[in-house]
Amino acid sequence: MPCLYISTNLNLDEIDIEPVFSEATVAIARIIGRPEKFVMVILKGSLQLTFGKNKEPAAFGDLISMGGITREVKRNLIATIGTILESKLSIPKERFILNVTDTTLSYNKSNL
Repeated sequence: MPCLYISTNLNLDEIDIEPVFSEATVAIARIIGRPEKFVMVILKGSLQLTFGKNKEPAAFGDLISMGGITREVKRNLIATIGTILESKLSIPKERFILNVTDTTLSYNKSNL
């Protein structure tokens, strides 16, 4: 069940954010290979966030998935989510960071 959490310094009150949710959901499901009904997207705006010592539009994303993450998948997710944020929220790709975590890699059976 993939979950994408995006934090941004943009005020999202006057912006149609539905396309971000729908496009990100479809993209994540397609890239990771999971059904759309299991993809969660969280978008939080108006945060105090600086990038490169300024407060121009920027975002940080954290994507967590139980499996399905390879190096190629990670690259594709970063590029695709970056493109969505740039086209829908005018956040330049170079001002977006995405952390991608596969929770199955950190699972340790000895902890049971």
